[in-house]
Amino acid sequence: MYDDDEFTLDESRNSMQKAALIAIYDALTYRDMGLEVDVRGIVSALFDDRPYEDCGYFVKACLVMAMKHFNEIVEAYNKLMRGWTFDRRNRVEQAILLLAYAHFYYVEPEVEKGVVIDIAVKQAKAYLDMKDYKFVNAILDNALTHAE
Repeated sequence: MYDDDEFTLDESRNSMQKAALIAIYDALTYRDMGLEVDVRGIVSALFDDRPYEDCGYFVKACLVMAMKHFNEIVEAYNKLMRGWTFDRRNRVEQAILLLAYAHFYYVEPEVEKGVVIDIAVKQAKAYLDMKDYKFVNAILDNALTHAE
């Protein structure tokens, strides 16, 4: 999904979004391999091996919440997918969907739905096949709902 030579981390919101996506992708890789997810190690590695406590809050919060609520999030998506299940989506798409859900519901519940969807669609356009961003847009439009 990423090349270490291309990814440089700064404190911008865009950079934190990308780092959170990579962190969740890495955690999914651990899960798929049957290994315990090393949250501290994943996050510290993204921040040039800084101590976990000194790493970006947004990245830590998104990763922790995505993993803590993993089953709940997957169930919510599975209810909305017709003919598909979350585990049949590729790992990058799974990471994008987990990040969007965790961001919207657990990390910044005051954030506007459109902002989260826009970020996820941009990530989908950058890392997935061109047609896949439409699925990401549609599923998030249905999954991210607060009582208005």
